[in-house]
Amino acid sequence: MSDRTASIGLRNPVQGIAPAEMLGYAVIAVLVCLPWFVGGSWVFALGVCFANAIGVLSVSMLVRYGGEVSIGHAFFAAIGAYCVAILDTRYGLSLPVSLPLAVVLGVASGVLFAWPSRRLSGIYLAVSTMALALAMPELINNLDSLTGGYEGLYVSQPVLPGVSMSYQRYYIALLALVAVTYALARLRQSRQGLALLLAKSHPAAADAFGTSRVWARVSVMGISGGIAALYGAVLGFAGSTVSPSGFTLWSSIFLLVGSVVGFYGLTLPRALVGGAFLTLVPQLLSASGAWIPVLYGLALLGMILIGHYLPRIREIAGHRKEAAR
Repeated sequence: MSDRTASIGLRNPVQGIAPAEMLGYAVIAVLVCLPWFVGGSWVFALGVCFANAIGVLSVSMLVRYGGEVSIGHAFFAAIGAYCVAILDTRYGLSLPVSLPLAVVLGVASGVLFAWPSRRLSGIYLAVSTMALALAMPELINNLDSLTGGYEGLYVSQPVLPGVSMSYQRYYIALLALVAVTYALARLRQSRQGLALLLAKSHPAAADAFGTSRVWARVSVMGISGGIAALYGAVLGFAGSTVSPSGFTLWSSIFLLVGSVVGFYGLTLPRALVGGAFLTLVPQLLSASGAWIPVLYGLALLGMILIGHYLPRIREIAGHRKEAAR
C-alpha cells in the first residue's frame, strides 16, 4: 500500500486475507472457468468429483468434530439421492425443491441413528455405521416399486430450463461444494462450533460450560448426516442416475479413504483432493487393466506417506533456513 493510499484511509482489499483463503478463491476462479477449456467428459467427471468432495467433507466433519469414524455414510447419501430421484421421476420436481427435503431427511436420519448409539465410540460406533451401509442396498431393492430396484432412477429435471444440462450438472455441484465449505468455515468460527470441539477434546470442561457430550455427539452426527444426504442429492444430479450399486459398503469405505487422503480437512482444496482421489484417479488409471487396484493402492499409500512426512520435512527445512541466517 502506498503512503498516499494509507494517508487517505483506503485499505488494500487483499490485506487481511489469509493465504489459505486466497488459495480457496483462486481455486474457485479456476474451476468456474474450467468448462470453457476442457471436453464434455471432463466436465461430467469434475461434476461428480465435486459431489464426491462433499461426501468426503461429511466424513471429515464427523472425524474433526466428533472424533469418530464412519463406514456407513452411504446410508445417508442414499437417502438424499433417492429423495431427489423419486421426486424427479415420480412427481416432476427439480433439485431446488427436493434438495432441502433431502438435507432435512439426512439430518433427521443422523439424529435418529446417533441417539440410541450415543454411548458407543471407536470401533463399536464404526461397526454400527457399517450395519447401515450393509442394509441400505437391500432396502432399496425391496422397495423397487418406489426406487426402481436394480435399474435405479434417472434424474433429468433441469434447474434452469434452456441451459445445457452438462453445465448445470457441473456448476450446481460446484456451487454446493463451495456452500458446504463456507458453512463449515462459519461453523468453526461460531460459538456452537467451538462448543462441539470442546465437547470432543475436553468433555468435563464442556459440561462445566453447559454443553453435554451427548448433545454434541447427536448434533455432530445430525450435521454430518445432512451433509452426506446433500452429497447423495448432488451426486444423483451430477451423475444423472441413482442406483443401489452407488451406495454400498464399499462406497462408504471409499468416502473414508477420500477423507484420509484429504487429511480430514474441511477446506475447499483438501475436499477437492479427496474427491479427486475417488473420481479422477480411477479414471486416469482406467487404461491399466488388471493393475488398477495395485496402482490405486500405491497412490493411496503415497498420499498417506506424503501427509505423514510433509509436516516434518517442512519443520526440518524451516530449522535449516533459520540456522543459515
